[in-house]
Amino acid sequence: MFVIIGYIVVCSTIFGGYAMAGGHLGGLWQPLEVLMIFGGALGAFIVANDTKALKATLKALPSLFKGSKYNKALYLDLLALLYEILTKIRKDGMMSIENDIENPDSSPLFSKYPKIMGDHHVLDFICDYLRLMVSGNMDAFQVENLMDNELETHHQEGHVPAHAITRLGDALPAFGIVAAVMGVVHTMENVALPPEELGVLIAHALVGTFLGILLAYGFVGPLGTLLEQKLEESSKMLQTVKVTLLASLNGYAPAIAVEFGRKVLYSTERPGFSELEDHVKQAKNS
Repeated sequence: MFVIIGYIVVCSTIFGGYAMAGGHLGGLWQPLEVLMIFGGALGAFIVANDTKALKATLKALPSLFKGSKYNKALYLDLLALLYEILTKIRKDGMMSIENDIENPDSSPLFSKYPKIMGDHHVLDFICDYLRLMVSGNMDAFQVENLMDNELETHHQEGHVPAHAITRLGDALPAFGIVAAVMGVVHTMENVALPPEELGVLIAHALVGTFLGILLAYGFVGPLGTLLEQKLEESSKMLQTVKVTLLASLNGYAPAIAVEFGRKVLYSTERPGFSELEDHVKQAKNS
């Protein structure tokens, strides 16, 4: 939603200001210039990225037009789930959660938190490391090292579409210049025309430079920045799980381990201590 609002603001202020200054909007509509800019940029984008990067970018684009799902309610559910899991381990032993982590879809414990179940990255991260804790004698240092490596891999994969879009935005001004140069070449081919007609051809050529810069910094470039922000949000979920499980491995009680995870969250989404405690009690009673 905010992407659309931002685009409307960009278009209304730039084109509106041009029209208020006496410019004719029809003169900015140059389909051939648009074809050259978009065609050249698309071709370069295909050349610069392999199949995996292209698929990742196409998959990530729809998410840009949706609001963020990472809010306080989601983090409350995550921390409440971790608290229940760690409490069950503390009371009944590690083997008590084996069925839950092997079949989370049919687990009464996990089914209470559909928002977490809907995020397969977080669900797999939780189950995988609980499975390691159940099946082996790995110490906290080994688990932390493995978690760090997985988080780094997750971050690198998430950066692929963000970098691809950012590089595409960086290339658009250059393709705008290419389109403008082609327009100037066309103008020079018709140098014998009257001055008023030459002026129109030159104006059409300059539209290419304008469109390349506008598309780069007003439309495509911000999408790369937004993808970076969404990646950081998704990584914060995994980091919260990491800190909580490591605190438990180091011997802290479930309530304290969950507090470790709570303190990792951004201040804008971090629930208060009492708020988290009330939510956990409510979830247990339900």
